[in-house]
Amino acid sequence: MQIAISGGKGGTGKSTVAINVAVELAKRFKLILADLDVEAPNDHLLLGVELQNEEEVNQFMPKFDYSKCIKCRKCAEVCEEHAIITLKDGTPFLMPTLCSGCRACEIVCPVPGAIQEGSRLIGHTYVTPTPYGFTLVTGKLREGEERSMPLVVAAKKRLKNLDYELLIVDTAAGTGNTVSKAIEGSQLLIAVTEPTPLGIHDTELILQLGKLMGIETWVVINRADLGDVNEVYRRAEKYKAKVIAEIPYSENIVKTYVSGTPIVTTDYPEAEIFREIAERIYEFLRG
Repeated sequence: MQIAISGGKGGTGKSTVAINVAVELAKRFKLILADLDVEAPNDHLLLGVELQNEEEVNQFMPKFDYSKCIKCRKCAEVCEEHAIITLKDGTPFLMPTLCSGCRACEIVCPVPGAIQEGSRLIGHTYVTPTPYGFTLVTGKLREGEERSMPLVVAAKKRLKNLDYELLIVDTAAGTGNTVSKAIEGSQLLIAVTEPTPLGIHDTELILQLGKLMGIETWVVINRADLGDVNEVYRRAEKYKAKVIAEIPYSENIVKTYVSGTPIVTTDYPEAEIFREIAERIYEFLRG
């Protein structure tokens, strides 16, 4: 079973909801939480753990054997990223940061061995045990890299070697291809939003994505006392999505966030909201 926690706009509280729901549901399922916001993963910080079991993620990068290259320029012509440039005589050179690793150059090269297998490090994945009874899988893009999809794919591949009953995916912000890839395979999508103009706008985008992918979608409104909550309800109703919780702005939530302590492990009154969200998910998954 798999559920995804997303929301469109960044900073709405997706990770806060994800880690607290994971702590609660780990009491009922053998659970993995996957932090697939690979450009800015932070679930480990909110859980107060250090990332462990690092594995490199490398991407294909062409290496030219100039002794075999016939300077036909086909590699440069086929490169959609313009990562390969040629001199006047046709000698190719690679700009590594532009290369997407698509291998089109290798495919069109007419001389076997003129383009050889190379690679470069683009990030890491981690598998980290937590003190809350579940495992955290994390993808982390290397600083300066622009393409996050290979990291999302690599993190999901590491999941295949792990045993679990429930996977909770914490996605990146937005509705781009890395978000849809992270959501892929989910039975339930929870959109965490806030009642601000940008939050409401991006909520509609994630609701559209959920509808497009055929996934039941629920809405959680964070900082619900700081904006137009009724407009969130109207957008949710438009896409037949349930609003299952309203979380008020709370200094207690901020304190636990900063200290790396899930609020459900405390006796703060706001913890009950997250427990109720987890209970709703449990009832949904149970059928």
